[in-house]
Amino acid sequence: MMTESKEIKLIDEEGRRVDGRRPDELRPIRIEAGVLEKSDGSAYIEVGRTKIFAAVFGPREVHPKHLELPDRAVLNCRYHMASFSVDERKPLGMTRREIELSKVLREALETVVFLEEFPRTMIDVFVEVIQADGGTRTAGITAASLALADAGIPMSDLIAATAVGKVAGTLVLDINDIEDKYGEADMPVAMTPRRNSIVLLQLNGRMTSEELKKALEMASQGIKKIYQLQIEALKKRYSVVSLEE
Repeated sequence: MMTESKEIKLIDEEGRRVDGRRPDELRPIRIEAGVLEKSDGSAYIEVGRTKIFAAVFGPREVHPKHLELPDRAVLNCRYHMASFSVDERKPLGMTRREIELSKVLREALETVVFLEEFPRTMIDVFVEVIQADGGTRTAGITAASLALADAGIPMSDLIAATAVGKVAGTLVLDINDIEDKYGEADMPVAMTPRRNSIVLLQLNGRMTSEELKKALEMASQGIKKIYQLQIEALKKRYSVVSLEE
């Protein structure tokens, strides 16, 4: 692994990354809302080669009954990677990482969903990664937020997310899988852009205080662009529905 990492040039002489992007450039992003007929709300996102579906069911009756809460809905989130989504076939069932990211997803979404509007009910959110090339955590949160909006769940704002990494001593926006594996740091960030509020911030690796400040600024700029794509996806979804009606 060490030999391989030395052979990979993550930043070239012109400051370009392994996929040709500039340090502050997002990967190509495609976002759609209302892509699954059998769910109450759904979304699809592509970030580079990462591809994710999100589906929402509810509010509906809680099963088992003893899990219901008298003053708010239960938000149940499941993040899952398909066994064919990565290079080395992932074992079936939920891994420890998937359980952890399901919790991260839930805690981020709970900051914007008005759960008190639906006491004694459950809202299920499913995030299914069908192809992974880095950034599945942030792309999953982005898609799940859009799926909740598509389901008509009251929310204070959408959540958009991306990650900033440190690669060959350079801060880079929206890291891919190679940069994640061989870079020096990875910082996923999720925000509610309208309120400019951070709902998720994690850091794997090391950054100086100045690098951290710059990384947050880079993440904020990228998240604003992703947020606009979410808004456009909702407008496209419901302008088509109104025309058909």
